[in-house]
Amino acid sequence: MTFDRRIFNFAAGPATLPEEVLKQAADEMLNWRGLGTSVMEISHRSKEFMEVYEEVIQDLRALMNIPDSYEILLLQGGGLGQNAAIPMNLMPLAKNGPKADFLVTGIWSEKSYKEAQKYGIANLAASSAAEKFNTIPARSTWQLSSDAAYVHYCANETIGGVEFPDVPDVGDMLLVADISSNILSKEMDVNKCAVWFGGAQKNIGPSGVTIVIVRKDLIGHSMGITPTIWDWAVQANTQSMINTPPTFSIYMAGLGFKWLLKQGGVKVIEKRNQEKAELLYNFLDQSSLYENRVSKEYRSRMNVTFFLKDESLNAEFLAQSNSAGLVALRGHKAAGGMRASIYNAMPIEGVKALVEFMSDFERRA
Repeated sequence: MTFDRRIFNFAAGPATLPEEVLKQAADEMLNWRGLGTSVMEISHRSKEFMEVYEEVIQDLRALMNIPDSYEILLLQGGGLGQNAAIPMNLMPLAKNGPKADFLVTGIWSEKSYKEAQKYGIANLAASSAAEKFNTIPARSTWQLSSDAAYVHYCANETIGGVEFPDVPDVGDMLLVADISSNILSKEMDVNKCAVWFGGAQKNIGPSGVTIVIVRKDLIGHSMGITPTIWDWAVQANTQSMINTPPTFSIYMAGLGFKWLLKQGGVKVIEKRNQEKAELLYNFLDQSSLYENRVSKEYRSRMNVTFFLKDESLNAEFLAQSNSAGLVALRGHKAAGGMRASIYNAMPIEGVKALVEFMSDFERRA
């Protein structure tokens, strides 16, 4: 199927980008800053690219209010890469041998938990697997260790559509947050976590660059087996350039940051995201055909999952929505159903169009 216009892309990632950003990248593709070449073709160590790199770091610090006590690394390997890097860099801080606690509230935190088992003891402090990852376990049920190096959690689970409303309270323990799918979607107090990490392909730019925000005093404690590319100390000392960095993705992330600053910053975009989510959830809650199965207090603002109560209509729903230019609504294969990812760049018009289509489909079903 072909379209003669921009569609509303509800994909979970890589996800829709601001049209303004795409147009600027297109305009600059062949002749960036009057150099007669693309930003993809210049040296990552050149004066021109280092200016881009420094602006990206500066703008991210401004958007998230990141203090100087935190290092910002621009790496490759995605969140899965950091699932290995984090235990190799932090587990040695544990009191009685490498150990970390995990809050498992979906597929992605489960992957983090399983990967960490290769490098030390991974304690399952809490899990909502028995509830099909439709909720977050009550704080009173968490079994945190007294000798773990850190506690790991995923702030927003894209597959199940579950999101922590606030940074969880783990007392004096170091907290590691996977914010791959809700970074810059709402205000976050950086000081509440020792490490924040996430890929760019949902709320920032195209896939390729992974952002790691780590407290500087936690750098330099890596295991001996840590590959050079995953050693935070090495990366921090080389401005994340121990090898050739993903230059185009970094450049695109920079355009995404500039766009977000132009909108008014995270506070403004948070309000928009809340409005979009409420519009869709309010419709689902009054519907007789669709349902959301996540506990209301833990519903994701970024990934709205829903199911047709008559699943025999799934194929027709997807076919008709796709024809209407509302694409990528099929849920993840691990969860089934449908999923509308409404990240920062999804305009309110897209959500309104989706609700209108779903309402019309329900009337005709």
